[in-house]
Amino acid sequence: MAGTIAVPLQQLIASLDDSCLPKIIQVCSGVYFQGSIYELSGSEVCFSTGDLIKVIGIELLSVCCEDISNNDKFELPISHTGLFKVVPEEMPYNSMEEMLILRPVALDSCLPFTFTCNAKMTFGNFTLGAGRALTVRSIEQRQGEEDQVRCHVKGQQEASAEVCIPLSTQGEFRECESEECFTLREIMSSSYLRSRRFRFMNTTKCQQPLVLSPIYQVNAIMNLRKNILKFPSSLEVDVIDVTDVCKDVIFATPLSLTEVLTQPEESFPAVVEMLESPENRSLFKCSWLPEFSQGKRLIFHKTGTAAMVLLSSMKSKKTQQYFLVSQQYGGRFRRRPREFNSVYQLYVASTQAPGLKVSVTRNCEEVEEEGLPALSVGEQLDVIRLERMELPCESSNAQRESVEALLCQRVQESDDEDDDEEEDVKQKEEREEVLLPVYMQGHFVEVLTDNKKYNLKDLGKEFSLPLDVKVVSRDSELGTDPLTGFSCLRVEGAMLEPVIQASFPHAPDHCFEIPTRWLSMSVSFTSDPLPWTSGEPPKCRIDRVTEVTDLFFYEFQKQEESGAVPPPRPPKRNLSADTSKKSSKPSKKSSKSKHRSGKSTPTKELADLTLNSKKRPPAPPPPENSDDGPPPLLPRKHATAEVMTGKALPNTYVKIEGSMKKGKAIQSTLRQHS
Repeated sequence: MAGTIAVPLQQLIASLDDSCLPKIIQVCSGVYFQGSIYELSGSEVCFSTGDLIKVIGIELLSVCCEDISNNDKFELPISHTGLFKVVPEEMPYNSMEEMLILRPVALDSCLPFTFTCNAKMTFGNFTLGAGRALTVRSIEQRQGEEDQVRCHVKGQQEASAEVCIPLSTQGEFRECESEECFTLREIMSSSYLRSRRFRFMNTTKCQQPLVLSPIYQVNAIMNLRKNILKFPSSLEVDVIDVTDVCKDVIFATPLSLTEVLTQPEESFPAVVEMLESPENRSLFKCSWLPEFSQGKRLIFHKTGTAAMVLLSSMKSKKTQQYFLVSQQYGGRFRRRPREFNSVYQLYVASTQAPGLKVSVTRNCEEVEEEGLPALSVGEQLDVIRLERMELPCESSNAQRESVEALLCQRVQESDDEDDDEEEDVKQKEEREEVLLPVYMQGHFVEVLTDNKKYNLKDLGKEFSLPLDVKVVSRDSELGTDPLTGFSCLRVEGAMLEPVIQASFPHAPDHCFEIPTRWLSMSVSFTSDPLPWTSGEPPKCRIDRVTEVTDLFFYEFQKQEESGAVPPPRPPKRNLSADTSKKSSKPSKKSSKSKHRSGKSTPTKELADLTLNSKKRPPAPPPPENSDDGPPPLLPRKHATAEVMTGKALPNTYVKIEGSMKKGKAIQSTLRQHS
């Protein structure tokens, strides 16, 4: 690198354009405290003497304006809308040739420009007075003759003429100020304009001559740096261009997993190095992820898109588990009946798969005011369609309220002792249409008659999700199939995932699929050889099941349910009117309940028996016509015997199991049992 001249970084970057990139530069000065450290938008850039930097891109950010009278500097954004005028050069030229030669850039780039001469000039029979403005148009070159400058001169009354002035013409020539104005972007796009001085066209601003210098954002890579560096070209370091000397130096290019997917097919298989530990570790519980660490080597076999399904185990005493399963999974499944906790869930399931049949698993009492019918355990319901039903009115003058309801057919078991003649009539009577409001809560289980075995592909084609299944035959290609130990698994959803098929160098045939959307890390391709004979890749065995965490499941649900409509709410009712109506006459639900169970259910008493209730029952009233104070309490050791024998006094209170009861009431109960 002998003879190479060091220049400021700002100057070298300003001389580059996209056509000459990439460029390799080396830091040769500007080291502070073992490195030049600049805090740039939260990222630290440190350059030391000898560092190699490969510039891969530049982007114009702003312009540095320097007042040459006092060396003050300030920056303007490249989008600044103010206009600038070119400041003429102060130094006079002694000849036409000197004026053209000393232009800062090639003559063709700076034409036209205007100048004056302090002395009278005569060319043949044409004379120009002192101070006349001439505009240089072009250079006339004739073989065997002296080169001449073709100039345009404007006369009186807008008359104009052209004159050719020999290059050897002597005099005092000065450049004139041009009336043309430029924006910052126009100035920075011209090498000629960048070499000139300017002043603001607006007189309210600084009128001193300014030197304008572009400030670029430099995109570069360095060896052993995980990310693309971004820094301004105004850093005060000196560098040298070593592109020709270091053209064979290999810079490790950091790539995200998403960028790896865009690499051409011929780039695989390859050995890559992890430049950082992966993020989002909390989404996975698989066996291969703990081995991922900075500096670890991996083999990337190929990239592609894999169809996957998300499975979840049923909630139980054990922790609920989730699995991301490839549709290439070789195990077989059998459907399991689904459970539903509301009519709305029945409606959603019926829209996905018509012909839904369910069985009631918990009694539902009738509430006439809300349109809720009575349902009994074991009743089978065939879901038909969604309709609208009218709720009963509180008065004859009130307007009926209409709500959405699910029309079902209630199917009851037929009586085997019925005669053949009455069989058809019985069948009609056993199917009863019932309307279930979509806001109704209930407990139902799906009725299945299908005992067929399916693979994951068939399940996705024939049924809508979610779907409850059980593994009935394991995947023989897996050493340990984690799905076989569950009595029921729910297929939550399906997805197409961009994946990278990878393995570790010590086990190149044991592959796993990395879902790039859910894992973030940077890698770089290396020149390390593959751990197998050239042209003889191993037969890969791919893990088809990847365990994920509940956080993965929740993130998946957010994406799937972003546009989901919440279930409907029950209509608002007039509670005061309902209360008075219930108190004035017995409700049908109580009579039906008595008819079904043989005795009324003490609903209010059951509601009062809560675990958090700390209220004691109120004390019983004192006996009538008693002036001797409250009746005596029997001793605790005699209380049980007295009650069991029925010898307790009529108005004597006994304390049994922590509650007070009247002896008279207990005696009455004992007499009924005897």
